[in-house]
Amino acid sequence: MRIVSLVPSITEALFDLGLTTDEIVGRTKFCIHPKDYVDKIEIIGGTKNLNLDKIKSLKPDLIIANKEENVKDQVEELMKDFKVLVTNIETLEDNYYLLKQLGHLFGKEEKAQFFNLKTYEAFDIQKSEKRLNVAYLIWKNPYMTIGGDTFISRILEELGFENLFKNQKRYPEVQLEDLKGADLIFLSSEPFPFKEKHIDEIQEVCQNQKIRIVDGEAFSWYGTHLAKCGNYYRELLTEINQ
Repeated sequence: MRIVSLVPSITEALFDLGLTTDEIVGRTKFCIHPKDYVDKIEIIGGTKNLNLDKIKSLKPDLIIANKEENVKDQVEELMKDFKVLVTNIETLEDNYYLLKQLGHLFGKEEKAQFFNLKTYEAFDIQKSEKRLNVAYLIWKNPYMTIGGDTFISRILEELGFENLFKNQKRYPEVQLEDLKGADLIFLSSEPFPFKEKHIDEIQEVCQNQKIRIVDGEAFSWYGTHLAKCGNYYRELLTEINQ
């Protein structure tokens, strides 16, 4: 089977399940894991700006897309000529069934079950006794955060945090003044690459909040990636609870 993946975290999951570069023939420029394998695969654009002609030239048997990460019009155009699996992952339960579905599709049921078990182990950790309010920033100029209907917000909840903006939708713009209701401010390493210098800028306004950079992949990459984040989650919670 010839597969084109339009989703970075699903590309990683396919390799983790045991598929090869003979089977995965196309991926986006943001599909960066596992590096040794993805470097050998044809790039078919970004998640939001697919090169449809290049995808068609690869003659895939299956294209895997995502409702949030890909553009609806582009996916529908591909559906005219190819079989397209459109995923929609909002919760850990959705993630469980995604891996189960991929495992069934490719005859990798045992590996899918292994990663599902490791994912639940990753979240089977000691949570903070007090549910701390977190403002999670994903972008700068303008500052943008996450609403309660996002996968990132669900992961925060699974780790025992409260999303300060849980009553908002998707990815709202915020002002630094809006973050003063948080106990913690998380600056994600992606999609905007927050650095230490940004902590200083925000701390000037948010003087009473603890601010730290967090691994964006650990909060937003579904599929098999979460199964590898158990140690990161434990270390993060240990540092915060000290």
